[in-house]
Amino acid sequence: MNRFPYLILAVGLISCGEHVQTSPLQEEANLVVPVGKVAHADLTGSIVLSAEFEPFQEIDILAKVSGYVKKINVDIGDRVHAGQLLATLEIPEMEDDAAKASASVQVAEAEIAALRDEVRRVESVREMTHLSYTRIETVSKQEKGLVPQQEVDEAHAHDSVAEAQIAEAKSRLRAAEQKMRATQAEESRIKTMFRYTSITAPFDGVVTKRYANLGAMIQAGTSSQTAAMPIVRLSQNNVLRLVLPVPESAVSRIRVGQSLDVRVSALNRTIVGRVARIAGTLQMATRTMDTQVDVQNPNLALLPGMYAEVTLNLDQRHNVLTVPLDAIEGTGTGAHVYVVREGKVQIVPVTLGLETAHKVEVQKGLQEGEMVIVGRHAGLKEGQKVTPKVTGAEG
Repeated sequence: MNRFPYLILAVGLISCGEHVQTSPLQEEANLVVPVGKVAHADLTGSIVLSAEFEPFQEIDILAKVSGYVKKINVDIGDRVHAGQLLATLEIPEMEDDAAKASASVQVAEAEIAALRDEVRRVESVREMTHLSYTRIETVSKQEKGLVPQQEVDEAHAHDSVAEAQIAEAKSRLRAAEQKMRATQAEESRIKTMFRYTSITAPFDGVVTKRYANLGAMIQAGTSSQTAAMPIVRLSQNNVLRLVLPVPESAVSRIRVGQSLDVRVSALNRTIVGRVARIAGTLQMATRTMDTQVDVQNPNLALLPGMYAEVTLNLDQRHNVLTVPLDAIEGTGTGAHVYVVREGKVQIVPVTLGLETAHKVEVQKGLQEGEMVIVGRHAGLKEGQKVTPKVTGAEG
């Protein structure tokens, strides 16, 4: 049996095994790491908050008086203007009350006219009696004994009675005038209540819900405890609100009039908006402050309930030294980066500034153009030899 081929094969295998072995230092020298360059850039610090569009104002329109729906002029989706007639109620008994009040005013006016005539009559009578008394008294003083004293006293008495009749007539006239004013006030009240049978829109808006139909009985919505059925729901949608829960850390940098970007995914649109109102107090449960943004919506393309993402730009830094965010290890005073210097890893502590979604400002520790390792840093050691490879993440 020939054994030389097996010997040759064994020698060959040993030779191959010795050829593939490498030292640990050679493996480290061949390690390729992704890096990003330290560079100057403009940074804008922002936060993204989510909210739903709400109507600028929305109400259920209730009737002031009870009645039956005689006519309804609008339906869901109709655009209406302030003062536009929405519905009409029918209240037969109120029409009777209005007629009765009008008749009462006419009666009072007639009574006043009669009393005024009475005042003029008694004033005329008193004028005659006073003139007669004056003449008799004058003659009695000039010609003593010519006119009996009894006749003088009777003329004086008639004059006093006529004067009292004038006072009485004027008093009855004033009472009648007061009564007429009360009657007119009642008539005005009934007319005012009757005008409530015409239900109008208090502002421009869109009818988003209709509750009542023709012939439906509507209760007067004059009390918060009354379960009165509304006529329609009206929503002002030409301006919409966004209520943003701004976190406590950003509250000090929010101000009225501040610009922001409103992203509406459903419409694939970004709208520039401004802060309209701030609550000025924090919600204790969430440590956030309600901040309202008004968004103009003249063509009603935006709908209440649509989802929006709002970007609030809080801070800006111009031409500052930056590194990719995923190059940073640790936080606060313990923050550091892995820098490739002369082909070796160096761990460098850094002082950080403004942080954005992809980059962070470096205030101390690095110089422009240096290469920092990005991504995972597990297994890297100080002084380890590496081969840097610039990634697209640096831009």
